[in-house]
Amino acid sequence: MVHTYSMNGINIAVDGNSGSVHLLDNISYELISVFNEPFKYQQAINKLQDKYSGESIKEAWNEINELVETGVLYAPEMEKDTILKKADSNNGIKAVCLHVAHDCNLMCEYCFASKGSYKVAKNLMPADVAFKAVDFLISNSGKRKNVEIDFFGGEPLLNFDVIEKTVEYGRKVEELTGKSIHFTITTNGVLLDDEKIKYINDNMDNVVISIDGRKEVHDAIRYDAARNGTYDRILEGAHKLVQERNGKSYFIRGTFTAKNLDFSKDVFHLADLGFDEISVEPVVGAGEDFHIRKEHLKDIQKEYEELASTYIERIKQGKPFRFYHFNINLYDGPCLYKRITACGAGNEYFAVTPEGDLYPCHQFVGQPEFKVGNINSGLNNEGVRKRFGEANIFIKDECRKCWAKLYCSGGCHANSYYSNGDILKPEETACEMQRKRIECAIMIEACKSIQNEYNNK
Repeated sequence: MVHTYSMNGINIAVDGNSGSVHLLDNISYELISVFNEPFKYQQAINKLQDKYSGESIKEAWNEINELVETGVLYAPEMEKDTILKKADSNNGIKAVCLHVAHDCNLMCEYCFASKGSYKVAKNLMPADVAFKAVDFLISNSGKRKNVEIDFFGGEPLLNFDVIEKTVEYGRKVEELTGKSIHFTITTNGVLLDDEKIKYINDNMDNVVISIDGRKEVHDAIRYDAARNGTYDRILEGAHKLVQERNGKSYFIRGTFTAKNLDFSKDVFHLADLGFDEISVEPVVGAGEDFHIRKEHLKDIQKEYEELASTYIERIKQGKPFRFYHFNINLYDGPCLYKRITACGAGNEYFAVTPEGDLYPCHQFVGQPEFKVGNINSGLNNEGVRKRFGEANIFIKDECRKCWAKLYCSGGCHANSYYSNGDILKPEETACEMQRKRIECAIMIEACKSIQNEYNNK
């Protein structure tokens, strides 16, 4: 299974079964593009002899065959059982998402969490539930040294006091257990003030702040209960927080919908504001006019390519930033096990509600059939846990046939469920966008590699 494409003047082949990436000259690109396995040498001669010399065809043919023989082109499908057996099944839980607030001070139009309530009663997590969640994580973390706690909502800063107490409790647990807890927070930024900014920068290993880009885009969809926009209120605090983080991790997370298919303008708007860690995610679904649908794909794919092209130009101009979906490591990426099993939801990662109920991830909270336990009684829904534990690219038919599977890892379980009613059936529109993002990311790395080679001559 080999995928070929040409972008920004670079010919690229991706071997779907090994994940190998190859940069090709024109003749090799045509050979691979036109002739799928098994190759017929005489067919190649007949097809290309009007464009290339026989010697050139032979040379390219031999180079391709060498790649095939070394297993990095037209590689056979991997043995699933071999990979899974190599994984340490006793590794334990690595992260919990603490829903410290099932409430929110905004009324964002596209909110999957029903304006923060998750379709249940609004509630704030008590400190004792948060402490028990920390204990649950530590006691189920197995041999892991590093674990993570993400403060989430709704809007977590509505329960700032419990966040402070939880971090304090976590530090004591670290001393007693030798574990290292990485704290993160996801916030809409409205409540950021000097006190909270200092606390977050002192205690949070990563921060995610939601800003959707241009003021008119943001305010049209991220507004408060009075339908007033929030862009101006958020921006000052977000700038101050980022400027005072002293290099610690953060992300500005935007969202694009069918209402702003020109989302690259929002990405560059955020970059021009001085933010250099940016993510802009699509809202996939059905039934609302803001949902990304199949008929939008052509425009979106073109937009990603234009974004990638300008992204490269900004690097050349000395104005780089990091766009989350273009961050790809072709030399030292995730281990093979992680490449086939994705995010770990329902297996290595769980969400905890204010009442202490456990769900596979934050997007399944409030769905009774996905409740997998409680921090007091532990994990008990073996059927759901087994389903998530087995959700790898080898049992998803669409994934097995996809060239991008080792870079995508099977996609978002929640997108699959809410679109197709099954976590094992990926949402095709999301898949198409992901494939385009991966194409762009690989092309960007190729451009960097070519530029580095040129600079080193």
